[in-house]
Formats: sequence, structure tokens, C-alpha cells
Amino acid sequence: MIVAEHIDTLDPEQLRQAVRTLMSEIAFKQATIDNLTHEMAVLKRLKFAATSEAYNAEQKSLLEETIDTDLAALALEIEAQQPKKPAPEDKQTPKRQPLPAHLPRREIRHEPETTTCGCGQAMKRIGEDVAEKLDYEPGVFTVERHVRGKWVCACCEKLVQAPVAPHIIDKGLPTTGLLAQVLVAKYLDHLPLYRQEHIFERAGLAIARSTLAQWVGECGVQLQPLVDALTAEMLKNTVLHADETPVAMLKPGHGKTQHKAYLWSYFTTSFNPMKAVVFDFADSRGGQHVREFLGLPGSENKPGWKGQLVTDDFSGYKACFEMGVTEVGCAAWRMRGASSTSCGPTTAARSASRHSNSSYSCMRSSAKPSNSHPMNARPSGRRRANGSPMPCTCG
Repeated sequence: MIVAEHIDTLDPEQLRQAVRTLMSEIAFKQATIDNLTHEMAVLKRLKFAATSEAYNAEQKSLLEETIDTDLAALALEIEAQQPKKPAPEDKQTPKRQPLPAHLPRREIRHEPETTTCGCGQAMKRIGEDVAEKLDYEPGVFTVERHVRGKWVCACCEKLVQAPVAPHIIDKGLPTTGLLAQVLVAKYLDHLPLYRQEHIFERAGLAIARSTLAQWVGECGVQLQPLVDALTAEMLKNTVLHADETPVAMLKPGHGKTQHKAYLWSYFTTSFNPMKAVVFDFADSRGGQHVREFLGLPGSENKPGWKGQLVTDDFSGYKACFEMGVTEVGCAAWRMRGASSTSCGPTTAARSASRHSNSSYSCMRSSAKPSNSHPMNARPSGRRRANGSPMPCTCG
């Protein structure tokens, strides 16, 4: 990194190298900004174009909240790429409507660690700054009043005040509790934002759907480092499970509104102390998505994952097994394939069925409690006859 104070100490060759480095960084950031700006333009065209009138009310509602979420995320990424601009002195900011006075309030006071000046004199309190944040408990809105006292030393004319507490959305209204409620309701309880808008309105405060979509988009950007850290931690395990499931996706402009996308899920085994699941959304079922998640084929500096992957017999995983990943088949799918044949039960199918039944008989007998060993007081679960774990726990 180039520090401005050190420029005068550089020789001509070092200055030229510094200029080349800065030009390369500027070109990369500008390309990123152009790409994100283009994506924003496409999303705005989808939202405001005349073709959007062809959707019915429910389709248009879902499409608009998805676009608003993406626009908020892209705007935050563009803002992060652009250089910081000094705030103007006479900035005319629009005034926000005050929160309703009937909502209960809980004051949280922030004071400096010490109110004694460096000269030894006690400071006097001369005022305070108050910032109100909107919080939410299921069915009840409350207001957090963050009061930051101002302390001044009459001798030194020194002002001391506690710093502003960090928030997920800078200068935004919602607390972490309200943001968590919106995200859990949308993605876990499957409540679209327009339904949450009506729920909040009944609770006493109307929050526009576009505002909720903006919150969701900004939270997605803020949570991405946590997803990346969880993915990196998961890939340290030698055994992983993988599966994919179709989900409906709105994709206008391609002849039909509904498009079959896929949610790829990767999770640790039931015997792993870290119970983790990572979902990776993709617009297709191509095997390149799982290879990208596992970092395959990898390189010398960053090798790909080479553990044991438990999957069904979907062909999209086959390329991974040619790149060093060990295939672990699913016993449930093996028996399902043996018992479901289009030409009726064959000799091979009957043999496979008898073999599976005998395996289950062994597992049932090993799961019976025995008085001779205290560890057998509880069921042993899905384990082999010799006590080792079954190759798959998804059956």
C-alpha cells in the first residue's frame, strides 16, 4: 500500500511502479463499478418497463421485491468500490419522520469511560445526542433511544462523547432484532415482503415493501463474509454430503415467467461436531456449480477439495470424482434403483433386495439393547453390524 507521506522519499523508478500499480487498481475498480451499474440498469428496466404490466398482481409483487432487494445489494457494492468523498459542510439532508410517540421506548445510555479531563479537572455535561432505532419483538414494536452524553472540560474546552455504536445498516432505523425478524420470516417462514408489510401495519407501524426489500439486500451483502467463513470451515472436513433441489424462479424476458433454478445444499455428516449447512443458489443443474463450490480442479497455490462426497447417482457429480474426490454412494438410492425397474423384478433385483434385507436385519439385531454393556442402553441408530457408521444418513 502506498502512503502519501512516503511519496517524497521514492526514486523515479519506484514512482513509476507506484503509478502503474495505482492505474491497475483504478482500472479494476472502474470495471467492477461498470459491471454493477449495468446490472442495476437491467434490473431497473425489468421493474419499470411496460412489459411488467403483463404480470398479474402476485407475480408483479414478488418480482418487484426481488428486484428491489438486488438493487439495494448492488448499490451497496458500488458504494464500497467508490472512493470516500468528504461530507459537504452545508449538507441538506431530508428530514425523516419521527417514530410514533405511542410506541414504548427503552433508553440505552452511552457515556465516556471517564469524565475526568487529562488536566485533572472534572468535565461538565453540556448536552446529549439522541438517535432512535426501531426494534421489533414478535407482534410488538419498541423504540430504542440511544442517548450519547456530551461532556466538556471548562478548563481545556475539550468535548468528549461516546462513539456511535455500530449498526448493520449505517444511519438506518432497524435494529438487529428487526432485521433478523424480516430475514427469518422471509427465508425460513416463507413470508413474502408484501405479507410482512401487512403484518407490521396491523402491529401499529407501516413499513413500505421497498424499504423491507432494501433491508434484505443490504443484509445479504453484510452477511456474505459469514457465509464465506462457514464455507471455508466446512471444506476443512474430509466427508461432506451434497444434494440439489429445484426451486421456481422468476425470469422474465425468456418467453416464460417461471424458470427452474436449483438450490445446492452442502452439509457435514451427523457424526461431525460442527453441524453446518451451506446453500448455494444456481440457475441450472449443471455440474460446474458443485465443482466451483469445491474449488475444483484447483491449482498449486489453492488446491481443490479432495475429500469424500456422499451423493446420489446424479451425473452432475461425476466430473468431481475424476478430479480427486472420492465417491461415496447412497445406500438408499442403491436399494431404490434395485427395486424399481421398468421391466418388473429381475434376478439381479431380487438378489439385491435379499442382500439389502439381510443388511437391515443385521442392523436391527445390533440395535437391540443388551444388559451386558451399558452403552447399548440406547438405540445405536443407523450403523453397520460391526459398529462403524453407515456410508449415508439420508436414507
